[in-house]
Amino acid sequence: MTFGRSRATSVVLNVGGARYSLARELLKDFPLRRVSRLHGCRSERDVLEVCDDYDRERNEYFFDRHSEAFGFILLYVRGHGKLRFAPRMCELSFYNEMIYWGLEGAHLEYCCQRRLDDRMSDTYTFYSADEQGALGRDETQPGGAEAAPSRRWLERMRRTFEEPTSSLAAQILASVSVVFVIVSMVVLCASTLPDWRAAAADNRSLDDRSRIIEAICIGWFTAECIVRFIVSKNKCEFVKRPLNIIDLLAITPYYISVLMTVFTGENSQLQRAGVTLRVLRMMRIFWVIKLARHFIGLQTLGLTLKRCYREMVMLLVFICVAMAIFSALSQLLEHGLDLETSNKDFASIPAACWWVIISMTTVGYGDMYPITVPGRILGGVCVVSGIVLLALPITFIYHSFVQCYHELKFRSARYSRSLSTEFLN
Repeated sequence: MTFGRSRATSVVLNVGGARYSLARELLKDFPLRRVSRLHGCRSERDVLEVCDDYDRERNEYFFDRHSEAFGFILLYVRGHGKLRFAPRMCELSFYNEMIYWGLEGAHLEYCCQRRLDDRMSDTYTFYSADEQGALGRDETQPGGAEAAPSRRWLERMRRTFEEPTSSLAAQILASVSVVFVIVSMVVLCASTLPDWRAAAADNRSLDDRSRIIEAICIGWFTAECIVRFIVSKNKCEFVKRPLNIIDLLAITPYYISVLMTVFTGENSQLQRAGVTLRVLRMMRIFWVIKLARHFIGLQTLGLTLKRCYREMVMLLVFICVAMAIFSALSQLLEHGLDLETSNKDFASIPAACWWVIISMTTVGYGDMYPITVPGRILGGVCVVSGIVLLALPITFIYHSFVQCYHELKFRSARYSRSLSTEFLN
């Protein structure tokens, strides 16, 4: 280090008012990267890039940082104990101090790492770097200034269709979409009622009206899906999104059923074609999942299932193992030991699996039950085991559900603030 007072054998670090004196030769290999960078500074400008201020006369470097946090960090790098959070200090603030001085979260004690992870999960807000930096990148690219208005328009259109709380127009559009979903569901459910079928058979106009309403709803869903595809940034990523796949599953069966009706006739003599039409019409129940685009609750459920797939697999493994054990034992106790007085409901292990699953989930339809004393004892053990096994992974799923709900709520609040600004303007 050639900058500063060349004859000084020590330097002074002033961190938030707390002064620390260090030997000059220790700066080069100091464990904190920001402090060690002072050794390579050749000018006052280089020094001010590392610290906040410099006193040439005292050879003192000033850092406008938290003094107590630096004291804990300094004790850790000197080998005095393990790194833990400073008392009465926010975990995120202490973590920011660590990052500033050149440490990482892995340096923390394990218990403090868990506290930091929980804290970061609670305050995570789904900010997208690509979205926030898109306009800035466009304006810096060649021709970006001329293309910026059109890109802003596409971005506003995309948010209008993708984020129901991003603007007043988005809320109106979401409300109309919800109305169409509800109307289509009511028509679909009503068409399965026997009275509706009898009335439609006597009055042809009733059936025609329901078809017109259905066609209007499908037309709205199709136009909405096409517009969102056009204004999307990445077309391949758009097709891969779960909600967009659900939209396709909800729209496609209608057009397939219309084509099959045209080619085979309304009263087709081909039984397979008739069954296919009924299946395709029932697939329109996927329309109700479109509500997930407008309600945080359904989005939270989907995001929780996506993040907790390991816990869900673990729960499924628990149930399958218990089902295999209890079904084999119940079949043996109820049917295999005494063939004369055997319980016919437990004639096979697959048949006993049904009894095991409704017992472990404490549903108990009562359609089959053990009649022997050992079988009833096994049934009690099966019920208690099911309660315990189902409760074990539920805690992880519950915490993930709460975390996902807060994340989506923060994201919705962020767009609601932009809606308030637009309304005031």
